[in-house]
Amino acid sequence: MASRFTARVRMLLLQAVGFLIGLVGRAARALGSPKFDSRTTRPVTEPLLLLSGVQLAKLIRQRKVKCIDVIQAYIKRIKAVNPMINGIVKYRFEAAEEEAHAVDQKLAGKEEDEATLEKKWPFLGVPLTVKEAFQLQGMPNSSGLVNRRETISKTDATVVALLREAGAIPLGMTNCSELCMWYESSNNIYGRSNNPYDLRRIVGGSSGGEGCTLAAACSVIGVGSDIGGSIRMPAFFNGVFGHKPSPGVVPNKGQFPVARGAQEKFQCTGPMCRYAEDLTPMLRVMAGPGIKKLKLDAKVNLKDLKFYWMEHDGGSFLISKVDQDIIEAMKKEPMKFVDLLSDHGKPINPLWELVKWCMGLSVYTIPSIGLALLEEKLKYDHEKYIKFKALEESLHQELVGMLGDDGVFLYPSHPTAAPKHHVPLTRPFNFAYTGVFNALGLPVTQCPLGLNAKGLPLGIQIVAGPFNDHLTLAVAQYFEKCFGGWVCPGKF
Repeated sequence: MASRFTARVRMLLLQAVGFLIGLVGRAARALGSPKFDSRTTRPVTEPLLLLSGVQLAKLIRQRKVKCIDVIQAYIKRIKAVNPMINGIVKYRFEAAEEEAHAVDQKLAGKEEDEATLEKKWPFLGVPLTVKEAFQLQGMPNSSGLVNRRETISKTDATVVALLREAGAIPLGMTNCSELCMWYESSNNIYGRSNNPYDLRRIVGGSSGGEGCTLAAACSVIGVGSDIGGSIRMPAFFNGVFGHKPSPGVVPNKGQFPVARGAQEKFQCTGPMCRYAEDLTPMLRVMAGPGIKKLKLDAKVNLKDLKFYWMEHDGGSFLISKVDQDIIEAMKKEPMKFVDLLSDHGKPINPLWELVKWCMGLSVYTIPSIGLALLEEKLKYDHEKYIKFKALEESLHQELVGMLGDDGVFLYPSHPTAAPKHHVPLTRPFNFAYTGVFNALGLPVTQCPLGLNAKGLPLGIQIVAGPFNDHLTLAVAQYFEKCFGGWVCPGKF
């Protein structure tokens, strides 16, 4: 099975041309190596920062902990650590403290018992961070595009509104790659985010700011989006949990860029968190009415599950081979990327932007310029689209048939642990390890598996058949018990 799956995955994903490699290689060398001391993120000393969202909400409901104390503990941690990692790019501290005081006042009245409070507000008083690509009232919504730097949200994205209605308190907005189209979170508004396990390394993208914020204990639950691995890669690189739900379960409304046409099938909004026990209750809240499509109340007996796995897809010129320590422990877009770059501005010429970038005059990042050039080179070919569409459908049928309703598939989250800054420019298609499951429309949970010899997070993707999210979430909780889950940066 592995060899057939390997061949089909590679045929499905390797539609790109090699001309970009020389360009990005030169760009990486030109950018040089960042000068950071590694592993400088401070360990956690405040006990409140080491509790899951579920645990915090329970203590707050029981009136054993004041909400304001939780929020202020996180604010203190953010002030100490965020200047190093640059995960949160816009603070919301005053509003968060006001909302925390309101929670404490509500609880002081003792008008409702704990069971009622849990049903109405399952995340009462729990700190939350949100990817800047999502709308959060009064906060920026630029997705790292300079032309949108003055765009302020007038309302909340649907999932943000649902989490706030469940009692969560947003602390701020987290960084992303420009237009959420690259797997290093860096842009010309907020700069670059750094991995809390080694500041010289990437945090992933596009939900990278969310990933490193959670990993550094600056938040406990967060909102991410995933169109090619944008939840799972950051979760992997930063040693936290991330879930890409089955398509059509969690609403995508209220984020930029807006998914259109074929993109709607690929894009999924989902939860990111430090502790596996928060995944299912977060998904319940974020899905809203869509939760009826899932079987989250079904009991999962792990001994009855069928397990399948692959160590790698074989690697290629454009895709790295999987690191040994990880083994051990698609394309039709209805809206052109170049048009997204022009949002709130004039139409752009990618080649001219490249010239300007070389002179330090372009407002766009080199990954975005490279993607626009690649898009221009890879003109839409109907015959090729039909061929790859048939391949996708064939692979989907084969994998879904194999998994059924009682099987899970274990697959590497990425070929390597978190690479150093700019290295993704030389391996632009390593997202294939996550992107294939967006194309196939399957639910996937990224689960941390401890640290490698360099102190960098390892992890695995847990895949199941359509709408069998409960299986991947159950296995993630089991793996957390076996491998220890999130490891605090600085504890080596």
